[in-house]
Amino acid sequence: MSILLIIHVFLVLCFTTRILLRDGLMPPARLAWFVVLILLPYAGMVAYYLFGESDPGKAADRRHTEVFREINEKARRFMGDPAGAARMIDVIYRPAFRYAASINGFYPVGGNAAELMAGADATRARMIADIDAASDHVHVLYYIWLDDNTGRALADALIRAVGRGVTCRAMADGLGSRSLIHSDLWRRMKEAGVHLAIALPFRDVLRTVLTSRLDLRNHRKITVIDAAITYCGSRNSADPEFLPKKKYAPWVDIMLRVRGPVVAQNQLLFASDWMQATGEKLDNFVLAAEPVEGGFPAQVMGVGPTERRGATPQLFLALLGCARSEMTISTPYFVPDASLLDALCAAAYRGVTVTLIFPAVNDSWIVAAASRSYYFRLLDAGCIIHEFNEGLLHAKTLTIDGRISLIGSSNLDLRSFDLNYENNLLLQDAATTRSILDRQTEYISRSSAVVLSDIMAWPWYRRIWNNIIATIGPVL
Repeated sequence: MSILLIIHVFLVLCFTTRILLRDGLMPPARLAWFVVLILLPYAGMVAYYLFGESDPGKAADRRHTEVFREINEKARRFMGDPAGAARMIDVIYRPAFRYAASINGFYPVGGNAAELMAGADATRARMIADIDAASDHVHVLYYIWLDDNTGRALADALIRAVGRGVTCRAMADGLGSRSLIHSDLWRRMKEAGVHLAIALPFRDVLRTVLTSRLDLRNHRKITVIDAAITYCGSRNSADPEFLPKKKYAPWVDIMLRVRGPVVAQNQLLFASDWMQATGEKLDNFVLAAEPVEGGFPAQVMGVGPTERRGATPQLFLALLGCARSEMTISTPYFVPDASLLDALCAAAYRGVTVTLIFPAVNDSWIVAAASRSYYFRLLDAGCIIHEFNEGLLHAKTLTIDGRISLIGSSNLDLRSFDLNYENNLLLQDAATTRSILDRQTEYISRSSAVVLSDIMAWPWYRRIWNNIIATIGPVL
């Protein structure tokens, strides 16, 4: 036996053993890695080494534990409590809210109000007006922050606020906002006195490769103003024309402007990221819990590689289990795990009207192929699928029974499940849910229905391609 063959066998056995030793890895993902190692052994080994595991590293895990220990010690009263949650939430939906609380300790708090923004221009104008009215602090965190009209308007508003004596903290992801971080606009903010931080920076690429993985990202979109107002939704700090991928434009997003005690929870989530990146203490953050009269209960949910694995799909499973009559979901990226796919089908089988809205043209050909591989099962179970035709539908929304809404940054794909830091708002309120449901209905009016006969008419090679991509989807 040649030395090269011995080395080959040794390496394959090492990677195979490593994959088999990972207790938390689901069988479909394990099988996908085996397929890649068999078909492309050396490329597969490199890919697994770089991207096969979602561990952010021991230092990040340790710091995350320290940060949330400090938050629990100093800000427990802003995180809600189980007894209060039980009183506020309808009994049939309590399991889902209870599950959300188990992720990082945020329970429903009452007295909140929300306003659904009309569109990109309205969101930008309202947010800038709120920042211009700020008297104490402004905190912003975005995965993608571009040097375009929206990005410059936000930066200029922060600079004006600092000039009035307002404390401004701005954070951007090291990959999603890489062009901004190296721009004159970022430098201008720094020189003006805006406190800046980079989430998951590319400072030591070799060390990151050796101890973690490069594609762990902070995908959150958070704005908090004077501990009184927060914005939550899918919109990055970027124009809908989205110049880096303008051929898919416009990017259609959704955003809620929220007031009430849940603002403190979003503040704490922002603070956890800021403390992780800078070492700053929670004592430097202002927290408040001013209820709005007649307001509704809501809670923040933050997930990421330093939280419990599988938290996002398990939350969706809990929500699906609570649905009684109808459920509508919009998401740009749909690559569910087996349990979530089964739950969607099961909800349809038991009589829930399950409506799914996806973009007709996706900026990721991998996601597009993988998503469509699931269409047959979903349609055969009775789910309703619409494909949005007027741009890239980027809004991540879920409404249930006209009562419950989930809105935020999480997609229904494996990146959001395992690799990204995400933020979402879960609420119970008929009026707010109705406004989001009306927006979902608007998306449907600009979409084409997908029916089972369409799928059956696809050529054989397209169906094979979609299924191949879905098979190796867990490694992509």
